[in-house]
Order: sequence, then structure tokens, then C-alpha cells
Amino acid sequence: MIRIFHHYVSRMAFLLLLLEMLVLLAAAAGASLFWLADAKPGGNLALTACVFASVLLFSMSTLGMYQHSRREDLTHSFIRIMPAFGLGFALFSALVYLIPSLQPGRSGSLGFVLGCAGVLLMRLLVFTSARSRMLAERLILVGDGAIARECIELASQRPGLHRFQVVGCLSVEGEARQVPSAVVLPAGQSLLQLARQHGAREIVVTVSDRRNGAFPVRQLLECALGGVAVSDAATFFEREACQIRIDSLQPSFLIFGGGFDQSLLRAAVKRGFDLLASAAIGLAALPVMLLAAAWIRCEDGGPVFYHQERVGKNGHVFHVLKFRSMRQDAESDGKPIWAAANDARVTRIGHWLRKLRIDELPQMFNVFKGDMSFVGPRPERAYFVERLCADVPYYNVRHTIKPGITGLAQVRYQYGASVDDAVRKLQYDLYYVKNNSLFLDLLILLDTVQVVLLGKGSR
Repeated sequence: MIRIFHHYVSRMAFLLLLLEMLVLLAAAAGASLFWLADAKPGGNLALTACVFASVLLFSMSTLGMYQHSRREDLTHSFIRIMPAFGLGFALFSALVYLIPSLQPGRSGSLGFVLGCAGVLLMRLLVFTSARSRMLAERLILVGDGAIARECIELASQRPGLHRFQVVGCLSVEGEARQVPSAVVLPAGQSLLQLARQHGAREIVVTVSDRRNGAFPVRQLLECALGGVAVSDAATFFEREACQIRIDSLQPSFLIFGGGFDQSLLRAAVKRGFDLLASAAIGLAALPVMLLAAAWIRCEDGGPVFYHQERVGKNGHVFHVLKFRSMRQDAESDGKPIWAAANDARVTRIGHWLRKLRIDELPQMFNVFKGDMSFVGPRPERAYFVERLCADVPYYNVRHTIKPGITGLAQVRYQYGASVDDAVRKLQYDLYYVKNNSLFLDLLILLDTVQVVLLGKGSR
């Protein structure tokens, strides 16, 4: 993994994106040269090629073709590349109409054919290489308890481009074993010897009680000095799963782990991004919002919008604005209720508003007012926040920044409808609070497009 603006990115996914950018630029240039006689006067071939490549990379990104956390092979790429190139064709055609200096001419269609073939060929080469065990990162776990088991499960579920392999666990006296005996490394050798014997490049410490006299401090120091990386479980989950896991979290990690950028510059950049993104998407979605308002009104004659108290930055309570997607008597007894799968309180039009996330669009007004950001942890109701702060460690940390219309937990996890779901989503929220940047906001925005297009995680 490599870190770009505090966010961890798969090396293979980043390399794939760079290679495919070169392939698409070459496809656009090759097609333009083939149809050189078709060039328009005053056209700009370089600009045309750059816009062509950028639009297609954007389209493939919105359909998740560079996500390291999902299954990715040639079959899945072939399934998604057709709609991705279809979306790219529509966007590129619109830009050609708006920007006179673009000049695809007859070369445009040929460029898409060459680009599609080039991308598939490049992915065949990269995926064949990625499946090689030589490229899998090998690591040893210090500890054989519950956290070690979770690390092994994460490695076994890793379907994407970034793969790692747990070669074994080193038992530490006093910790209850929760991993298969087959993965426990034999005693008698030092950690450095085991790492070199198994070709491991990293040691991950999963032991929760490090004050135990059996904790191998000297051996870990020997590994660090011997060129083998040493990290703790919290850093490992942050890097590999974009989560800050509560079960492996020590207060010192939050205090000394860096991040949590609350500078004036970051605040100004984020506010500018919030206003620009909300204005652009609000204007583009205005016809959809007008149509949704008319449908809601026609279905049961009730109010189009509803206001609900939510908890924002520093515990500030504000009223969120959304399209009404439930019956008017959804909470007739006045007691807040978690939304459930196939909730009977959801209206017919509300089902589609939720599935396509159209019900969230009026929150643009909350962004303009300054109560919310475009990207951030989702604001929760005060009734649930009070319970969660009492039951879930570090839950209140998510309130140190403004809540958002979309967020990392929304694009990585299903709809939250229980305390357990809230804990799992909090782990993504903590990662975002710690590592938030404009780069991460843009990535989340791209993933949000995919979630809306595919209707993921709605209830």
C-alpha cells in the first residue's frame, strides 16, 4: 500500500490506473493519426486525447474498477467495462458539443474501440501478475488471539489487486488462542529468523496486553533493526481495511498516530469543496428534485419534505431536510425506530427515493447553511447518539467534524439499523476523521456515484 494525502491506496491499483491512462492516451492518439485527414481546423489533438482519457478513467472509477477491496479479474472487468465505456461515450460526446476545440471526428469511435481493447489487454497482464504469490505481501502475527484471527480472516477475504498472506502466528503466553493450531509457528527461533525463513517483510503485533513479561520487545526491536517492518494491529487495519478498529485501538494511537487535520487551510478547502459540489449537483439534480416533489405530493397528499433533529459538529443539534419517504404516521408514538429492511412504513415512491438516494438531495440546503459538509460521517438522531455514546467507545470522536451527505461508511458499508451496525460504521468514520483530505473526499464522491447507480445499501 502507498499513502497519498494520508489515504492508503493499493500499489497495484495505482499502477493499473497509470498504465491504463497511457493506454487510453495512446488509443486516442492512434485513432486521430489514423483519421488525420478528418481533423477539424483549429482542433487540438493533445487536448482531445487528454479529455478522452480523463473521461474514461472517471467512468471506470465510478463503477469501482480501481477499488482494491473488491473482487477484480478479467471477467468482472469485462462485465463493467461496457457500461463504463458507455457512460464515458455519453460524457465525452457532451464535452465535444460544449468545447469546440475538441476534434474527435471519425476517430472518436475508433478511439473507444482501441481503448477498450487496450484496457482489457492491460488488465489481463496485470491480473496475471497480481495472482503470483511472489507479489503477495507476507507477514507474521505476534499473538494468536481474537485480533490475530480477524487479521487472518481479512487476508482470506482479500479479493482485489492488493493481496497479503499470513504465514503464521507467534504465540504469546497469557493470551487465549483463537486461531487454528496449523498457523502457529514453532517455538525455538527468534522472530527475525522466522521472518527470513518464511520471506515475511512485516511483523504485525496483535497482542492486546503488552505489559505481559512474555511480550517479545527485544525480538521486535531486532526485527526493526534487521529491516523487517513492525506495526501494530490498529495501523494494520487502518491501512488494509480503511478502518480504525475499536477492538484493537489504544488511546495512544489516536494521540500520537497523526492525522486529525483541523487547520484553517483544511477548513477553507473543505468549505469551498462543499459549496462547489453542492451547487453543481444541486443544479444538475433540480429536475429530478422537482419530479420527486410532485410524485410525493400526488401519492398521499402529504408534505413533500420533513425536518428531523440530528447531531452535528461538537454536539450541535440542527434540523436536517430530506424528501419524505415514509408514511406521515411512521412514528406515531413519538419513539424513534431504526429503519429496517423492507420497512413497511416506506411509501411506494419513498422506496425508489431511498434506493436512488434522491431523498438525501434536499440536504444541499443544510450544506449551504453550514450545518453539514458534503462528505463526512452521517448525522444521527440525538436519541440514538445518547445511547451510542454510552455504549460504544470513541463514538463521540465522529462529532469533531461536520457530518456529511455522503461518507466513507456509506460507500463501504450497508445501511446502519442497529447498534452493531453503528459500531462497524464508526470504524470507517474514525478513519475518515483521522485521515480526511480533499483527495479522500473526491474518492468518496466517485464511490457515491457507483452506490447511487447500483442502488447499494439502501433501505
